[in-house]
Amino acid sequence: MKKKRPTLQDIADRVGATKMTVSRCLRDPTTVSEGLRERIFSVAEQVGYIPNRAPDLLSRATSHSIGLLVPSLTNQVFADVLVGIEEVTEPLGYHLMLSHYGYSQDLEERSLASLLSYNVDGVILSDSYHTARTCRMLETAGIPIVEIMDSLTPPLQQSIGFDNVRAAHDMVSEMIRRGRRRIAYLAVRLDSRTRQREQGYRQAMEEQGLVPLSLQRSQRSSYSVGAALLGEILAQHPDTDGIFCTNDDVAVGAYFECLRRGVKVPEQMAIAGFHGHDVGQVMTPRLASVVTPRQAIGRRAASELLRRIQGGALEEPVIDLGYTIEPGMTL
Repeated sequence: MKKKRPTLQDIADRVGATKMTVSRCLRDPTTVSEGLRERIFSVAEQVGYIPNRAPDLLSRATSHSIGLLVPSLTNQVFADVLVGIEEVTEPLGYHLMLSHYGYSQDLEERSLASLLSYNVDGVILSDSYHTARTCRMLETAGIPIVEIMDSLTPPLQQSIGFDNVRAAHDMVSEMIRRGRRRIAYLAVRLDSRTRQREQGYRQAMEEQGLVPLSLQRSQRSSYSVGAALLGEILAQHPDTDGIFCTNDDVAVGAYFECLRRGVKVPEQMAIAGFHGHDVGQVMTPRLASVVTPRQAIGRRAASELLRRIQGGALEEPVIDLGYTIEPGMTL
């Protein structure tokens, strides 16, 4: 059952003002005195007040809607997750409310506030690290929560994903087993999962007494970023004989830059990516990659969320759906 959320009247009672005054202040802060404005916003923050944009009926019942927050609308990973979610929600008549936050915790906070204002019955989050206010809003809402794509970080309630550290470790270990010794890690979008993969890469290298080397870009992943990072590797570290990329976009871009420069793959340079996108699996040579179950994660996340919305107990706080190491033809 949803919690009874803090109301305008709750704020009014705490600050000693009328409900109408509080409402007016939240809509237009300039309509009240500075002292009262500060008290109202302070109390609203303390109680985790969430505006309600849905009809009053929905504030007392289920809305048959689910909130989904994704970091990017162009990332194929989350497009696949979305397909899996909708395979479950659409037949059951649940409406999916989608918002993106550009890998920013602050924007995630604002996007979540907007979704919660429509009284969604549950939310699926694509990250495991959130602002303090995001966590307070979720606690206040009292609805089921699922975090996806990470089975390592302790969840707010439930997480469904895979072990990014172990997946990276296993791929880099396979590259080392095949004779590579000077492997670099190419990273973009320096979020928590990118850093987890770097941790796995470093563990694999250090276990074999090899020296880790990471090159990073903060912008979104793309083929062109992969090409640029490969060029930097060749210019600054010409003895590199392998690259492990944080995703397949970077890996494919690096491969085409090798092709342009006449660097033979895999004879001179081994290349591995992450996620197993179609583009890498149909190109020649087939790209080595960590294949992740994105659609399965979406289906399981939706199924678990709906089961709990309908009154089921939280049975598995962490669900690890694993991954597959695909050596392809680029190692």
